Amino acid sequence: MDKKMTDVKNIYGKEEIEGHQGPVLSYTEKVIDHFTNPRNVGEMSEGLADGYALVGDPECGDQMKLWIMVEGGKVFDIKFKSYGCPGAIATSSMLTELALGKTLQQAKELTDDDVVIALEGIPEQKKHCSLLGVTALHQAIENYELGRNKA
Repeated sequence: MDKKMTDVKNIYGKEEIEGHQGPVLSYTEKVIDHFTNPRNVGEMSEGLADGYALVGDPECGDQMKLWIMVEGGKVFDIKFKSYGCPGAIATSSMLTELALGKTLQQAKELTDDDVVIALEGIPEQKKHCSLLGVTALHQAIENYELGRNKA
């Protein structure tokens, strides 16, 4: 990694670097890893997915689609597509990792704080991103449960 990139990575919050306008955000190695190598990215066909959610944050324009497959009362498979900033993509990726293999009740209990802790932190102004994935997961589980109760 070149010196300029290292300088940017180590600066937090409102500090500025030469030639850069506005705040520079500091992301942990885990956030960078999940942004550059997101897990569980993709879509599930309507017939394959047991639950689906589409959520968005009108404040910043981030959007997430999330699909789940449920087997034996557990999240057997999970896929997402996230449109947004590095924080939105990283937190969506981590959320899918946390939910995979959990019972539906355990998945319902996941919070945005769990995502932030698993990523070893996220800049304060990006914490809303972690709520996007959790909201999508909870809505996808609700979608699954409503569909299951109708059958």
